[in-house]
Amino acid sequence: MGSLRPDTCRCVIFAVCFLAAGCASPALDPSWPEPKPGAQGAPQGPAHEQRWLIPDPAAGVTMAATLWRPDGAGPFPLAVIAHASSQDAAARNDDPAPKYRQLALWFVRHGYAVVLPVRPGQAPTGGPYREDQFGCVNPVYIESGLATAEALDAALSYMWAQSFVRKEGAVIVGQSAGGWGALALASENPPGVRAIVNFSGGRGGHAGNRPGVNCASEKLVAAAAHFGASARVPSLWLYAGNDSYFSPALSRQMADAWRAAGGKAEYDLLPPQRDEGHFFVEYPESAAAWSTQVESFLARTP
Repeated sequence: MGSLRPDTCRCVIFAVCFLAAGCASPALDPSWPEPKPGAQGAPQGPAHEQRWLIPDPAAGVTMAATLWRPDGAGPFPLAVIAHASSQDAAARNDDPAPKYRQLALWFVRHGYAVVLPVRPGQAPTGGPYREDQFGCVNPVYIESGLATAEALDAALSYMWAQSFVRKEGAVIVGQSAGGWGALALASENPPGVRAIVNFSGGRGGHAGNRPGVNCASEKLVAAAAHFGASARVPSLWLYAGNDSYFSPALSRQMADAWRAAGGKAEYDLLPPQRDEGHFFVEYPESAAAWSTQVESFLARTP
């Protein structure tokens, strides 16, 4: 077999890199050609699952993303899924899309186009991790949340430019650090966003890898009040009774602080889910526990 030309090699390496965990975006290497944003390859399966590249100008990277959508040309309302994250770089080496496929397909069945952008600092996007809370003694929960929100806003803006996406009525759905970032985005009241759905949102859980221990939980509650003071987007907060990252007492304090500051929040505590409630949105058997609340909440949201 003859040798591949250099540009062909780059394309092959990029295809492998894009799908492999832990590989940084080739856009970070000035010797590589800039990947063209947009759809990457043909859609697959009944939900038209497709890889996309979404530019994040603030971070200077191109975010890998997964898109799902209903049949037809649309335009469809948009749901943006904000994935969980971690202070541990090794824990950010897995593509989060498979974990949220059940959640994405639920929104597709309800008529939404769904995009899950992989934010900077996590594979397969790579680049700098901009959501660092900087330790446990004096964590910067506001700044870390706003860094997440910035990436979500970049995804919103880019997808709204697509012909199959409706320019209004978007829903931001986040889990764990992604839920916290969704709440941070709500504080900026982006036009066209209809609602926030927060699954197990927060930062600083499992301090020192100890279940039930949080980094400066009082600062987390204060940051929730800070975001709630300006947020006017309706939000639904869903937590499980056996969440060892954010206990029922802590998650309720956060929601109460948000509402006391002027934010709109509906808080629901679900029964314990498996042996760790923090990840209940990933469990197939837990869908019945959250889908009714989400469907009812969206039906009441203009």
